[in-house]
Amino acid sequence: MVQFGNEWDILLSDEMQKPYYQALRQFLTEEYRTKTIYPDQYDIFNALKATTYSRVRCVILGQDPYHGAGQAHGMAFSVKKGIQPPPSLVNIYKEIYSDTGIDNRNAHGELTAWAAQGVLLLNTVLTVRAGEAGSHRGKGWETFTDYIIRLLDLREDPIVFLLWGAPAGKKAALITNPCHLVLKAAHPSPLSASKGFFGCRHFSQTNAFLQEHGFPPIDWTVT
Repeated sequence: MVQFGNEWDILLSDEMQKPYYQALRQFLTEEYRTKTIYPDQYDIFNALKATTYSRVRCVILGQDPYHGAGQAHGMAFSVKKGIQPPPSLVNIYKEIYSDTGIDNRNAHGELTAWAAQGVLLLNTVLTVRAGEAGSHRGKGWETFTDYIIRLLDLREDPIVFLLWGAPAGKKAALITNPCHLVLKAAHPSPLSASKGFFGCRHFSQTNAFLQEHGFPPIDWTVT
């Protein structure tokens, strides 16, 4: 079993023994053996490794990983330092600047500073074939990430869920605990950002909600 090095080890242990997950593992073994798959298989769960269950204060839920060479590293919308921020992330930075005045527009694209503050950067699907967006949908990842969302919904401390794009938006049905805040918007990709992502003000709304409940705000600066 993958070791996360934190509470997720216990919380996800039984789920990862279920038949659907074992079938997903078999599928991925063959995919990684015969095709170019992103992210690297050792990076698939970086979001869970970086942000343990009890520290999650905000969930940013994307779709599937970047499918370009060197981009995906297991955290939604993030790329490692030295990789040009993709268009979706550029649009996220634009919205942060418009919403909060924080200017990341010339920053790198690695969002680990957010993860360290309790922002879980999760995709609905955690792997993808090179150059083939959506190629690993329907293979079991959605069931797995549904389970993660349900676990987070059980938390008594409030969490802000930012659901961007239609696949992420469908997860709203899983969040039934009234102590949490669910914010939905279009995906920040250039194809849809102007259809409801720009102007969503999710970043300031997240911080206002956290502060109303006695928690520190997220510093959206990329460092």
